[in-house]
Amino acid sequence: MNTHILHRQLGRALPFAASGAGCTITDTDGRRYLDASGGAAVSCLGHGHPDVIAAMHAQIDRIAYAHTSFFTTEVAEALADDLVRHAPAGVSHAYFVSGGSEAIEAALKLARQYFVEVGQPQRRHFVARRQSYHGNTLGALAVGGNEWRRRQFAPLLIPVTHVSPCYEYRDRATGETPEAYGQRLVAELASAIDKLGGDQVIAFVAETVVGATAGALTPVPGYLRGVRELCSRHGILLILDEVMCGMGRTGTLHACEQEAVVPDLLVIAKGLGGGYQPIGAVLAQQRLVDAFARGSGLFQHGHTYIGHATACAAALAVQQVMRRDGLLQRVQRQGEGLRQRLRGAFGMHRHVGDIRGRGLFQAIELVSNRDTKATFDPALKLHARIKAQAMARGLMVYPMGGTIDGKRGDHVLLAPPFIVSDAELDAIVERLSGAVDAALGEVRTATA
Repeated sequence: MNTHILHRQLGRALPFAASGAGCTITDTDGRRYLDASGGAAVSCLGHGHPDVIAAMHAQIDRIAYAHTSFFTTEVAEALADDLVRHAPAGVSHAYFVSGGSEAIEAALKLARQYFVEVGQPQRRHFVARRQSYHGNTLGALAVGGNEWRRRQFAPLLIPVTHVSPCYEYRDRATGETPEAYGQRLVAELASAIDKLGGDQVIAFVAETVVGATAGALTPVPGYLRGVRELCSRHGILLILDEVMCGMGRTGTLHACEQEAVVPDLLVIAKGLGGGYQPIGAVLAQQRLVDAFARGSGLFQHGHTYIGHATACAAALAVQQVMRRDGLLQRVQRQGEGLRQRLRGAFGMHRHVGDIRGRGLFQAIELVSNRDTKATFDPALKLHARIKAQAMARGLMVYPMGGTIDGKRGDHVLLAPPFIVSDAELDAIVERLSGAVDAALGEVRTATA
């Protein structure tokens, strides 16, 4: 393909997206693709929603952009009001950026500056989890725990302590209850904090439900509450990353609602604007903002496009449509429908070891042997084969390799738009089943 774009993968010809409507994208050859992943869990309202487009047009007619060192805008203030009104208890402010990685960077800097403001500048450590993903900017990559993404950039990254993920399928011991497993993970985190010094740690950073890197890993009961209590005991901030799993994706507006946990900083993006404009945000607790107000009176951070008026208009419209159309309830209902269909298609599949997730955020993990949970040889790139076979069937899914440790394991993540119909759920699972079996056929041929 002749192109001057530096694409993610060089030498690979991509179809040209020409239009989108609902859960479907059409390319310039007229081929239609059922978007079962929302791109990367972004397109919560699907494509071409008329209310969002109208809100963007109206905002552009007023003013598309004004730099935040000179002005605020009515639409940015309205979006902040809306988000705070529906946020976890104690959240008082929103800081707008252009995406998830930027939002994580802002949260890390907010957390560090908070301790400078309150007279604890000795705090310098972040703790996060292995097999997490928090973005591709350097700070986000440092707290992220995916070795494949980190490896070549390691000399540029700040040191971060990583503890075990909450990965029940592989790591909960035989005879160990889910609750006991969660307590063991909290004890591991406590040990890591003690080693660093409780008064030396800035924050613990975690995805409420793990997204791309490990495929819809949900926390076991009590785990995040134990983490919250531990952080509070040491005065450590809890930063929850809900860039992918938040804003309705798991069936509640914020995934942490289902854990009865309130973070100090909550990071959101993707479903915030539904892909109609680039936007992310950090939601901050009042006590953190008060410390800034009493101290320096400024947050020493910023980007050119923060608080972008058109992006805020799109995000506000997305949130309004979600409430008006009862889409949180729809996510719960259609999510259960997706789970039932996945169980029907893959529950007894010899090469599917786990089906997991919440709401319209679910995944299957592929194994070469269900009894031993052995993985396929990473060199076979099973996840990439599944993606190619799915695209050939007019289906967009979000597969990834390195599920276990950045090298071994394959999974497929599903995150369809909240408007997905029953017929579309049928088509998603039918096409995915065909793609998985075709990819496994290729693997058998390659290893014969």
